This record gives sequence, C-alpha cells and structure tokens, in this order.
Amino acid sequence: MPAFPKRREEPLGGINRHHCSLGRCQASHNPEHQESAITEALQTAQKMAFIAALGILMAGICPTVLCFSDDTWGIDILLHKNQESGTPDDSLTLASINTDFAFSLYKKLALKNPDENIVFSPLSISAALALVSLGAKGNTLEEILEGLKFNLTETSEADIHQGFGHLLQRLSQPEDQDQINIGNAMFIEKDLQILAEFHEKTRSLYQTEAFTADFQQPTEAKNLINDYVSNQTQGKIKGLISDLDTDTLMVLVNYIYFKGKWKISFDPQDTFESEFYLDEKRSVKIPMMKMKFLTTRHFRDEELSCSVVELKYTGNASALFILPDQGRMQQVEASLQPETLRKWWKSLKTRKIGELYLPKFSISTDYSLKDILPELGIKEIFSKQADLSGITGTKDLSVSQVVHKAVLDVAETGTEAAAATGVKFVPMSAKLYPLTVYFNRPFLIMIFDTETEIAPFMAKISNPK
Repeated sequence: MPAFPKRREEPLGGINRHHCSLGRCQASHNPEHQESAITEALQTAQKMAFIAALGILMAGICPTVLCFSDDTWGIDILLHKNQESGTPDDSLTLASINTDFAFSLYKKLALKNPDENIVFSPLSISAALALVSLGAKGNTLEEILEGLKFNLTETSEADIHQGFGHLLQRLSQPEDQDQINIGNAMFIEKDLQILAEFHEKTRSLYQTEAFTADFQQPTEAKNLINDYVSNQTQGKIKGLISDLDTDTLMVLVNYIYFKGKWKISFDPQDTFESEFYLDEKRSVKIPMMKMKFLTTRHFRDEELSCSVVELKYTGNASALFILPDQGRMQQVEASLQPETLRKWWKSLKTRKIGELYLPKFSISTDYSLKDILPELGIKEIFSKQADLSGITGTKDLSVSQVVHKAVLDVAETGTEAAAATGVKFVPMSAKLYPLTVYFNRPFLIMIFDTETEIAPFMAKISNPK
C-alpha cells in the first residue's frame, strides 16, 4: 500500500507564475495469456475489465494538473425539469448527452488513429471537464459545457453539476463492491491557495478528497499520485503522470474501475487459437473464446451491414458488440449517432445463437486530447484568453495538456463463477440454433447500464493481438 500525502483540510496561501510543458501519447496492446492448467481453467470465469484515466495540465499564474482515471457503467441522471409541471424531461438526460459526446469524440479519435485500436471512457472525460468547468467563467465555461453537448439554454450549469453529482453518488454505492470502485482526489501544492467555493463544490458535487503534496519534489509527487491511481484501479492504470516539474501546483484525479463478470460465462477449455483478419489481406493468430447454444439479444442491421450482439454481465451492466461486415467499418463509424444507438436497442431481439466466437485480449491506449477537444469546440481553455479564475481567483490560467489512458481487458480471471464455468447443454435439434457470430475481424464494443442505456465506455478492436 503506497504512502499517500497528508489529507488537506484547508487551502493554504501562496501563488507563483509558472509554465507547464506538453507531453506526448502513444498506444500499445498485448495478448492475454491462456490458462495452462485444466484445474485452474475449471475455476475461472469470463470477465471484462475496463479502466480509464484522464490527465489535464494547466499553465499560467497557477499551472494545474488535473488527472482523471475512469472506468464505470452509468446511471441515467435527469438534468432538467419542466418549470411548469415539475416533471422530468427525459430528452435532457446525462445518458443521452453522454452518448452524443461519446460518438463525436470517437469519430475524431478514429480519424486521427485509422486502423488502430481505440479504447476510451467518454464519461471519464466529460466528468473531468465538467469538474474543471466549476472553476471556469464566461466563454471558457460555455465552450466546455457546450463541447460536452449540453444545451445551456435548456439545462442550467447547476443542473449539470447536480447530475454528475448524483451519478457519482449512485456509483459509489454499487450492489457488488467487487465490481466497481469510484472516487476523486485533489493533490494540492502545500503553499497554494485555492478558492473555498471551488474546494467545497469539488467535495460536495464530485466527492473529491483533498491532499497536500510537495511539487518542489516532482519525482516523489509523481510517484505518490501514480501509486494512488494504481491502487484505486487494481494496478491496471500505471504511470498516469509521466512527468512533473516544480511548476506544477495541483493534480486532480478521478478514478473509476469496473470489472464485469459475464452472466453466462465462456468455458476456458473451449478457447483456441484462431485467425483474426485485420483486413482482406492480413491476419494474426489470437486466442478465440467460444460459446455454443447461446440465447441472447441480437440484431442484423442490413442498412449498415453489421450485426449487433448483447452480452450481459451479472448485475445491471451489459456490453454491445457491433460487428461490421468485411470492409464496412468506416460506414458504421460514420453512422454512429444517438439515433443509430436507439434503433439498435429497439431492434434487438432474443435469438438462439448456435456458436459465438469472441477474441480474448488486453488492450491499452494513451491519447493526447489537446488537438482533438478544440475540434469539438473546447478551445479557449488552451489559450491566454482562458478564464479559470474560479479555481484560484486569477484569470492567468490555461490548460496545456489533456491526456487520456484506458485499458480494456477481456480475459479468464477470478474464481467467482466456478460453478457456472463449463456448464453446457445440447439441444434436441441443432437446427434450432442456426446462427453463428464470429468476431474474427475489427469490431466495436460499448458498455452500458441496462436500466438507463448510458454508454460510459467505447472501444474499437482493430487488432486484439
């Protein structure tokens, strides 16, 4: 257990002019090793883990680092009520807005990272930027919230923060404590004074714990923050902060760790080596999981030339797997919008699938979002015109870096579902299960809360090896 900084009870005095440098990002992936012993395999259950982290560095009179590590399923939070009747307006929900932002950001990432794996948490990024907006004013504030797809003429700033606050509160009280871990922490230079109002709002709305840190010892401060994030994400997010210098005055960390157990598990003994086709000419060999005689929800979208399969977790989460036909990925990507998702949800029907094949993999990604967020309208926070005076009382503060790190893990781990592992049945007639779905080419994944259909996580698997 790492030794963490002293918890901060009150903001302290002191402010200086500094500058922060821009880091770089890179993506990587590695295959998950198959279990070698049959006895161990019989005790394993199929699980999926999704963890993400977001870091934001600020520069100016008060250069600030805000880092967010995130992975969760979502709860639908109503953001607005009809002023006359007081009834919730279902069209203005955090779920639908998050989906709109998710698809907009995904398209930017896909354009800048063609044919690459993409793994990110739009909920992590939107919650992080919403937290930053607590200290923003004027046009800077409007750009952040409108860039997150909020309509400020219909939804007030207070409603937005209240919505995120309710969401984080709900997620901090999960049915299964082993499935999710969520929280926020703020590491503040011991001589830095932040406004009491900002401090209180981050605590009450975003459940942010405050700690003091000595950024005059940047290596030690970096290690303390990275150890904290690693501990809160079960060791999945390591090295969130790549470097700090003595100019750094504040780091905010938002961490959410989700690990879902399939409601119907795969049998590890059925996992085998198989071809995954990167395109029409190239392929790689990967471990492929297999399940026979599955009854689940499925939809064949002939218009977009793709198949959609829902796999449920124990609890309230499920995953949508979208498998475009060979060469049709770009067509599906271009069509991603809230209306498309609503069509898929409405069209999913319970089907009998004779054979389902799904890769077993672990993928991690790092992104620098400084060049992408301005394309979504979030520009001013990166400039000298930024007004983030709600954090320290000074306007001379801007964002110099936004880094997002995520890990998606589909693997055979744990022993919680040992009794269910390997349970099979043979139908009287195989003709009852004529459908085969083979995820042996690039596909998309979205993780949802089944009650609200919010999509806090999204990924494209271009190469699972």
